[in-house]
Amino acid sequence: MAQSPQRFRGKPASQSVAAPAAELSGEGSAEALDRIAAALERLAPPTPPAPDFTAAEAFVWHPEGRQLTPIGRINRVDMSLLKGIDRVRDLLVENTERFARGLPANNALLWGARGMGKSSLVKAAHAGVGAAHARPGLKLIEIHREDIESLPELMTMVRSAPQRFIVFCDDLSFDAEDTSYKSLKTMLEGGIEGRPDNVIFYATSNRRHLMSRDMVENERATAINPGEAVEEKVSLSDRFGLWLGFHRCSQDEFLAMVEAYVAHYRIPLSGDELRREALEWATTRGARSGRVAWQYVQDLAGRLGVKMESET
Repeated sequence: MAQSPQRFRGKPASQSVAAPAAELSGEGSAEALDRIAAALERLAPPTPPAPDFTAAEAFVWHPEGRQLTPIGRINRVDMSLLKGIDRVRDLLVENTERFARGLPANNALLWGARGMGKSSLVKAAHAGVGAAHARPGLKLIEIHREDIESLPELMTMVRSAPQRFIVFCDDLSFDAEDTSYKSLKTMLEGGIEGRPDNVIFYATSNRRHLMSRDMVENERATAINPGEAVEEKVSLSDRFGLWLGFHRCSQDEFLAMVEAYVAHYRIPLSGDELRREALEWATTRGARSGRVAWQYVQDLAGRLGVKMESET
């Protein structure tokens, strides 16, 4: 038997619908919105503080926290100790000088033989040119190879700063399935905003085209249109206006590197004995380079009890 409407103990449907509306009206609505906003703020990551570019001359970029960590002491070699690379040294210093003065300058790719001072030259050029342009300042920012995709975020952070920035990536190269090179291509040339006027990009690599010969040949062999497939990746190196090649040094250049280090750090060994030991060291390593020369001098200083402290 059907019950009469009067026997229902619940609220009428019209009252049930109206109740939430009443709760969201007036002061109740404002309080609810405030609680929602506060909850969202707690969930959102905190905004990182604006970097203080006066805190140091060099920084390391950490994309996970959108932070630039200042470096108190840069690991670098004095320009006078870089031997056997006079031509590329002069070209990079001149390019860096123009950039520091606000004149047109090119992104630079330093490629070639291992251990011949590519990254050392970048840091030395920054030190030499930066000292002459202390205001507003020439800063060095290191970005790691695996963080290349975050370049747009870094560019946004430094775009409006008064300082000028060398963004530096050491040992840059790309694997066959790696697509992060597209972020670098956009930053170097292209995109709506393009590269900021106060930023230049320097990279070092053992590969002239930033990819191995096997990768190039594989692209040609497997692509429907081999020419276009190779061009897509090889064209990345074309975005660097300045290509600086580093080649293996001669015996005389290697000995000049060793002698320069020995004189700089005041190590008491010279003449035929020094040259004989240095060449023997290079022979056991199977190579002659600035890195091998430095490793020999470190060993020599350790054997003779000399601390590797610079004169300045």
